[in-house]
Amino acid sequence: MQRIIDELERKRAAAEEGGGRARIEAQHGRGKLTARERIEVLLDPDSFEEWGVFVEHRCSDFSMNDKTIPGDGVVTGFGHINGRLVFVFSQDFTVFGGSLSETHAEKICRVMDHAMKVGAPVIGLNDSGGARIQEGIASLAGYAEVFQRNVLASGVVPQISMIMGPCAGGAVYSPAITDFIFMVRDSSYMFVTGPDVVKTVTHETVTHEELGGAVVHTSRSGVADRAFDNDVDALIMLRRFVDYLPLSNRGKPPMRVVTDPVDRAEHGLDSLVPDNPNKAYDMHEVIGKVVDDADFFELKPDYAANIITGFARMAGSTIGIVANQPMVLAGCLDIQSSVKAARFVRFCDAFNIPVVTFVDVPGFLPGTAQEHGGIIRHGAKLLYAYAECTVPKVTVITRKAYGGAYDVMASKHLRGDVNFAWPTAEIAVMGPKGAVEIIFRQDLGDQEKLAERTEEYRQKFANPFVAGHRGFIDDVILPHDTRPRVCRSLEMLKNKELTNPWRKHGNLPL
Repeated sequence: MQRIIDELERKRAAAEEGGGRARIEAQHGRGKLTARERIEVLLDPDSFEEWGVFVEHRCSDFSMNDKTIPGDGVVTGFGHINGRLVFVFSQDFTVFGGSLSETHAEKICRVMDHAMKVGAPVIGLNDSGGARIQEGIASLAGYAEVFQRNVLASGVVPQISMIMGPCAGGAVYSPAITDFIFMVRDSSYMFVTGPDVVKTVTHETVTHEELGGAVVHTSRSGVADRAFDNDVDALIMLRRFVDYLPLSNRGKPPMRVVTDPVDRAEHGLDSLVPDNPNKAYDMHEVIGKVVDDADFFELKPDYAANIITGFARMAGSTIGIVANQPMVLAGCLDIQSSVKAARFVRFCDAFNIPVVTFVDVPGFLPGTAQEHGGIIRHGAKLLYAYAECTVPKVTVITRKAYGGAYDVMASKHLRGDVNFAWPTAEIAVMGPKGAVEIIFRQDLGDQEKLAERTEEYRQKFANPFVAGHRGFIDDVILPHDTRPRVCRSLEMLKNKELTNPWRKHGNLPL
């Protein structure tokens, strides 16, 4: 028996050694943790149960039968984050560069299948050179099996991708289907075709970082949600992020014991909105003063910054926040911000997370670039997301809500449950100046008369009371009462039930 135990320990030690001490040191030399070290940081101590420790590849071509390493380049299993169940796979770059083989894919698919059965999030720690070339089509088939499970798990369990090294070619499409993508600065990158192929085809000279680094994907492409400075920072922030999410679409968002008084008044909000309607203010201040303990986990902060998305808590329960940002493009909706917010709203709706919307939007961004880029189609995505959404929706109009953008931003007409406005709100077809220049175009040469007409229009229409008279606004509230009024509304809505008509699925304007 002792011989068998010794053999088991030897095999287990070989698996834990991965690609060997030299490759582990090389990984550390790049400032990166190994696959198992990452899991140790991510999960609660001693909570990880590993599966597939002794799995080896089946390839015999190109002398691969002489190169077998237990685990085959990916560590898989389940564990806990702050006591809550998660499934995880962590690719091991020290083993064949983390490349995906048939058996490597089978291990990933197994944890995804179990995650869907029991209802728990899937976290992928990606660090892979791509498909294992020696296995050819078997490797490509493995990727497709993973993709299929990503699609089936979408809206069933949260899926999170942490890119901690290379992720290239077909490998990028699994993270792309997942709900959230995080990256590590200077050590992770994603692209469909690498710099060498780009140079051959387009004659562009570009580095890995310039083509698909963390800065590119968090600020220009919008592919990634956040970037962090190193592996440890990324994994600690991922632990914090998972705390906001329900385990599956069958559960409610997690509750946390709240010490921040629900009835807290924030008198600083009363003077936040400037008297000059053309002067900007920072919507982050509104969010910080309203949510529990000013704790807000923002997503895509450097991309489409004219709209803010992220998770917070109110009265201890997770909420999703969407807010126009007057500091950027005056808070206008454009192509990028519409798509960014639409995807976030759809995630919240899929996982029973209430949506709180702060509105200060002068309209959709005008111009040929927007029209030719398809703002009609892309703007409709946000409209569709809010209209389809059945979770509790609470809206607060802080200042401007003009034209079609008023409708789109969780208005009463898109089944907003509770719609508030501050006294500074201006709800109208367009701003007073533009409206008067259209209505009274015969007076365009008389600036004094136009000024009078503009002020008359402002007094009559650029306020929340016309909408209030029609029941489109439930109440005009004092800014300092925003937190208690929103908290009470969410408490009232916690058992809300609303279903859409039966259908296989809608046809989102992709």
